[in-house]
Amino acid sequence: MAEPRVPGGGSGSLELPCGETIHAHDLDMGMREIRCDCGERHAVVVDVHPVSRFVPESIVDVLRETVETDDEFPEFGTPHVMGIVLEEFPEEVAVADVAEDGHVGYALLWVTGFDSRRLHEIVVELLVELMEHAVSHGDESTATEFEEQMLEFDVETFVEEYRAERDFESEVDTPV
Repeated sequence: MAEPRVPGGGSGSLELPCGETIHAHDLDMGMREIRCDCGERHAVVVDVHPVSRFVPESIVDVLRETVETDDEFPEFGTPHVMGIVLEEFPEEVAVADVAEDGHVGYALLWVTGFDSRRLHEIVVELLVELMEHAVSHGDESTATEFEEQMLEFDVETFVEEYRAERDFESEVDTPV
């Protein structure tokens, strides 16, 4: 029986935002994007992808230290990032829980209506909003300084430079 927000339930079948269907067995942990039969490219994210896929590890460390989680995940990670994306764009994210499928190597799978670059931009924008919200609860001078820095921050430029510099040669996906 299908579970809410998990099309196909535990079967590993996933209906994409474009209406096409894929199976988790057709994807592997190294995939970041697929070309779909609909003609578009869709970003692929699995729970074992580190948040450093999107932002430098130093920022990930700060997020882990400051964001408290109250779920089964011990620290802030990719499931939380994709949860934020899913909350903002519910019609553009398909998710499958394949934890019971020992053949795929991951437990959660997200495929978006966006290509991997656009998803990267969205994630950075949402993480900046999260950090801005957190800073607003601190002292006023810190909040003001953060806001001033963000006026000079260009998401598209950051994503372009980060994608050019990062290194995916290890399973940890750390930036160069």
